[in-house]
Amino acid sequence: MKRRITENLDIDTGSLTWHCHRCGGALGPASANYKQGCLIDARDPREVWRPLIEEEYNFSYDPEWMRLVEYYCPGCGTLIELDVLPPGHPIPHDIELDLAQLAKKPAAEEE
Repeated sequence: MKRRITENLDIDTGSLTWHCHRCGGALGPASANYKQGCLIDARDPREVWRPLIEEEYNFSYDPEWMRLVEYYCPGCGTLIELDVLPPGHPIPHDIELDLAQLAKKPAAEEE
């Protein structure tokens, strides 16, 4: 049985694996970071927040200080998550669940 964890992320409580909510594509074991099963793109923030003026301080983020790190489903291309991180920062592990309890609890009890 699949349980919805975020808008675009499910866990299969039988196999204990992460899945894309949109296409059902597997993203790896639920005991690991789901982001490792995603396609990753680290973007220059100026692609999203274009500088408004051509000056040293231009109302955009400095790419030497931060990157937009996007995690996509490799099956359908859905954006699963987005992190704003300094360049070179390791991929954060943002969701860690008690998988034994999650597998025991019937979905009807969640609501």
